[in-house]
Amino acid sequence: MKARKILLPIVLAIFAIGFFSVFVVKEINQAIVLQFGDPKRIITTPGFQVKIPFIQNVVFLDRRILSLDPPPEEVIASDQKRLIVDAFARFKIVNPLKFYISVGNERVARSRLATIINSRLRNVLGKQSLATLLSEDRTKQMAIIQEGVNNEAGKFGIEIIDVRIKRADLPQANSDAIFRRMQTEREREAKEFRAKGAEMAVTITSTADKKVTVILAEAKKNSEIMKGEGDGQRNKIFADAFGRDPEFFAFYRAMQAYEKALIGGDTSLILFPDSEFFKFFGSIKKKTN
Repeated sequence: MKARKILLPIVLAIFAIGFFSVFVVKEINQAIVLQFGDPKRIITTPGFQVKIPFIQNVVFLDRRILSLDPPPEEVIASDQKRLIVDAFARFKIVNPLKFYISVGNERVARSRLATIINSRLRNVLGKQSLATLLSEDRTKQMAIIQEGVNNEAGKFGIEIIDVRIKRADLPQANSDAIFRRMQTEREREAKEFRAKGAEMAVTITSTADKKVTVILAEAKKNSEIMKGEGDGQRNKIFADAFGRDPEFFAFYRAMQAYEKALIGGDTSLILFPDSEFFKFFGSIKKKTN
């Protein structure tokens, strides 16, 4: 009974020692074994590993390619144009020991890298004009930025895989000013187009009115000619009729005069029995007899 009481604590102690002595390094991690805060061993291969319990502890670091999205940075180009640049980077911890000694953990490393990237953005892009930053030459500038950031990140045991610009926008005030300038320019162009349209409309209208005047004058001319020809033929017919029967022609002319005098409906005509009108009918009656 006493032996069991003695063996049980020993077994538990051995089990605890074994439990706290073994740890697993995953494929996505690399580890640093610390002894009282002092790095003693770097482990980069996955699998089971052993440490001294209660004396040593393990810090795990990610061995994958990590992403960093620093806050947007305002850059002043060489032509004093302002630009809001939103960049991102991908990095990898290649020297765990240097990384742990210089920055300690990933949170601090991200903060330091964001500061370095934004500083390099200001330094490199600030030497270029806005037109250059918006052209294909920007790729060349990004290569220079990546090289500079990589040199700084190497001090932390970090390798920069890539640095890119997600987007580059003008500040809101600049965007509003450009929009107003574009709006003014479009309004000016619209006024010019309307003025040209009005000028063309006047030209077309004047040309059309001129053609109408010419056509009307030509039509009037032709109508006068036709009317003259008609009057000539009518006069010829009347002349022939007058030659054949002068009395009838005189009667016809009197009828035309009466017709013109009676136009309107309110005109009254008083004829005497010995007027030419009745004389003509009297002569017709005598001829008939």
